[in-house]
Amino acid sequence: MTTRRAALPATSVRIGVAVCLAASGFVHAELYIHGYRAIPGIGPMFLLQASGSLAVAVLLLISAPPVLRLGAAALTAGALGGFALSRTVGVFGFIERGLNPAPEALISIAVELAALLLLVIPPAIARGGRRSPLRPR
Repeated sequence: MTTRRAALPATSVRIGVAVCLAASGFVHAELYIHGYRAIPGIGPMFLLQASGSLAVAVLLLISAPPVLRLGAAALTAGALGGFALSRTVGVFGFIERGLNPAPEALISIAVELAALLLLVIPPAIARGGRRSPLRPR
């Protein structure tokens, strides 16, 4: 009975991350289709982000080995990093301002931050109950 209770939150987290990744992938695919594909360097990155996010989302619905969770974290962190760079120093000379295109930029930020939180918080909580071998008694 206790293993069933423990499995449910892990499954819920996995599904939550998959939904967030799928949403991010969808947003990037939409932006790619509706104009970003014409931007040199940026278009292929949006296509790669969209296809990678959607593929990892589907795989997460099947299973969640550590390497897949790491890939999910890398995809979301990369998207957030690219967003930040495109608003500051630019990416391949491409610079945007604010939360444009709206509402896609805000949706992308929200689902990518949610995915990262879902990937980081549950393992941190699980470790919080264990005593570290380096911590004095």
